[in-house]
Amino acid sequence: MAPNLRLIQALLLAISSLCSSSGVVAVVGVNWGTTASHPLPPPKVVELLKSNNITKVKLFDADPNALQSLSGSNIYVTVGIPNSMLRSLNSSKKAAETWVHDNLTRYFSDSRTGVRIEYIAVGDEPFLQDYGGQFDQFVVGAAINIQTALTAANLANKVRVVVPCSSDTFASESGLPSKGHFRPDINKTMIELLTFLNKHRSPFVASISPFLTYRQNKNITLGFTLFKESAHSLNDSHKTYHNSFDLTFDTLVTSLSTAGFPEMEIVVGQIGWPTDGAANATSSIAEIFMKGLTDHLHAKSGTPLRPRNPPTEIYVFSLLDEDQRSIVTGNFERHWGVFTFDGQAKYPVDFGQGLKTLVNAQNVDYLASKWCVLNNNMDLSNASASALDACSVADCSAMFPGGSCFNLTWPGNISYAFNSYYQQHDQRTDSCNFGGLGLITKVDPSMENCRFSVGLQTSVSCTLHVSFLVYWILLLRAAISLCL
Repeated sequence: MAPNLRLIQALLLAISSLCSSSGVVAVVGVNWGTTASHPLPPPKVVELLKSNNITKVKLFDADPNALQSLSGSNIYVTVGIPNSMLRSLNSSKKAAETWVHDNLTRYFSDSRTGVRIEYIAVGDEPFLQDYGGQFDQFVVGAAINIQTALTAANLANKVRVVVPCSSDTFASESGLPSKGHFRPDINKTMIELLTFLNKHRSPFVASISPFLTYRQNKNITLGFTLFKESAHSLNDSHKTYHNSFDLTFDTLVTSLSTAGFPEMEIVVGQIGWPTDGAANATSSIAEIFMKGLTDHLHAKSGTPLRPRNPPTEIYVFSLLDEDQRSIVTGNFERHWGVFTFDGQAKYPVDFGQGLKTLVNAQNVDYLASKWCVLNNNMDLSNASASALDACSVADCSAMFPGGSCFNLTWPGNISYAFNSYYQQHDQRTDSCNFGGLGLITKVDPSMENCRFSVGLQTSVSCTLHVSFLVYWILLLRAAISLCL
């Protein structure tokens, strides 16, 4: 072949590649978490996903009810493996084969009849610094064994293994993307993980949390976080940054490059904005953030270090509010949902399908329209103590500074705590006692932006029991396989 012809072909290939990458439209999926006292039933959740044209969903486990409901939905699914299972999966190929058989093979289908599983997420942010390294040594081995099990099941070319990584996996002490690197304590493990991912053409899945970055970094302004054009930009090595998302994304790009994997695909596994429980955690600000993010992605401009090459997949955190999530980080942790716990949209979002006004969950089964409030005719000397007891079990996160129910009167605070406990316990009469201080009413005590919720009519106790039983059966099978 003539040298000039080779040159022309190379140029055409480069142009084709450039056009292809610049034409990619990011797919916006959602994380579906179920850490809730009364979760929306899986069939209702799947209806919610389909009615809003959400085509990808990421699960944190392999709950059989969720997978059965997703069967035939044509929604692409990421199935999660809890951190608690990493040790056994790392130690035993048999345990990995059992997991793949029980949680993948029986549901998987690349047609419309089964579940369209495309990723297995090994662990849930197992390198999170707060875990103190307790899972670090098991992650890569577990991923390798799951990959081996996929090969044995003839699914290795259809399902990819990934490891969701928290945003504290990588860092830049100066705040500049050009100084990005993986944490020193996990750097060796990250090299092993990246080598594995690269070998199997799997993406690096990372959480990005502009909200937490804003809260933790006094040099980051709210406008910079919300994609405001008027926000002061940041310059780094002749690169200009106009928003917090690009800043964090490129910090990861540099980290990957420093580790020797400059071209690795990045999937944003979690990103979102809470709507309650803290200052600036409101639905209106969440709407501004999500619009800024989706507009930025759909513009296909990429980031300074990856121009015209934006992430092709992001997963919003989260689909629904979860009233049982840990609030160690903050009360906002229970309010990440684009929808309320019962599937009611908080604000419009463009999931990339041209549908901006979200469709609410339909025909939701609620408990009776009853609330538990403070009986003002009783001796109220022990009311505060009773409310604290209620909040130690129920969800009172909206009552704290910055929350939607922060400005309630003292009696209103007590009533909110009582009602939260009452609804969580399925409106049982004895759950509105509080030493005679509780009073059941049919008059909705909600006020302004503070909603006194009514619980969902679900068989949650039965569902949780079955899921819990299945989980322990899997652990038991894995433990037995270690002895074989």
